Amino acid sequence: MKKILLIVFIFLSFSEKVLANQIDELYKKLDLFSDVLETLNKEYVDEVDQNKVLDSAINGMLQSLDPYSSYMSPENFRNMNTETKGEFGGLGIEITMQSGLVKVISPIEGTPADKAGIKAGDFIVKINNKQVKGLSLYEAVSMMRGKSGTKINLTVRRKDIDDELKFTITRAKISIKEVSAEVKSNNVGYIRLRAFNQKSYSQLKQKINKINKNKINGYILDLRNNPGGLLSQAIKISDLFLDGGEIVSTRGRDETDIKIFNAKKGDIIKNLPLIVLINEGSASASEIVSGALKDHKRAIILGETSFGKGSVQSIIPLQNRGALRLTTAKYYLPSGDSISEIGVVPDITIKEDNKKNFKINSKTDNQLEYAIKLLKI
Repeated sequence: MKKILLIVFIFLSFSEKVLANQIDELYKKLDLFSDVLETLNKEYVDEVDQNKVLDSAINGMLQSLDPYSSYMSPENFRNMNTETKGEFGGLGIEITMQSGLVKVISPIEGTPADKAGIKAGDFIVKINNKQVKGLSLYEAVSMMRGKSGTKINLTVRRKDIDDELKFTITRAKISIKEVSAEVKSNNVGYIRLRAFNQKSYSQLKQKINKINKNKINGYILDLRNNPGGLLSQAIKISDLFLDGGEIVSTRGRDETDIKIFNAKKGDIIKNLPLIVLINEGSASASEIVSGALKDHKRAIILGETSFGKGSVQSIIPLQNRGALRLTTAKYYLPSGDSISEIGVVPDITIKEDNKKNFKINSKTDNQLEYAIKLLKI
């Protein structure tokens, strides 16, 4: 018994020493930070804006964790909800940070960025000839937003193209048409979902009920270039096509912090064949829907591997009326697989045929054409 008590005492003493050393190192780093800031103020060639430097330091700390965590100034925090309401100003692209550059998750269909030719996977390296490297995500967003009718110059690097691409885009008020639907040849119901915001579920359900009045042989749900949005909408939309079972779960740092979201009984298209189209621009909520339908074998997933944004960001208000956008959990599909940095792999891989000036839902859309033929078999 004495030996056991001695071992416990040694272990606790060792733990206390380790913790004390860690705290000591932390204070040394904070002293170093203060020393660097003081040196900047005294020695830097130009006068230093301390507020701007400290904001950049906070952003650098957060972005060292992952591309999605960031600091929002009070002004950015006030404007945060504009995108989820389906109407906002700017270019019409969903972006993230990767390797210090702005990466396009997806251009939103019909917006100035889409019409100009910006593509999912593009890296924006300059905004109005200013290098993006070193900017925070929200600094880049602020530079790209502006009054409708004003122009902006973007310099882009694209995979498999050596030269930089230059685009001049006119800003506009962005109003997203979330859902469009039509009946294709051979009585195939085609639904294009462009975003997951507050109106998406109700609009989608309304469109499907209208199409269901026809004799339909199967459905295509097009989630290509859909950058995602609200988790609640992803769950409701997945539930439309499932007859029960898990849709998605979120898991936080604490192993017990697990939330599971399940589907209710009732498939709105009554088990008709379903194909879901995805590509590199399908992210977040799009991946939850396509992943859940794939895991339950409710749909055939066709196209290209999705973006791989499988994390939950929580908005945490701060004392200065700004906020942290902080990754607090990750999404997991019913199979238990994480979406993060992996994405959803299609059952059938069909790459865009760029030789024919590929455009979604047009005569050059080889992915949609393949899906329609598949439903005819």
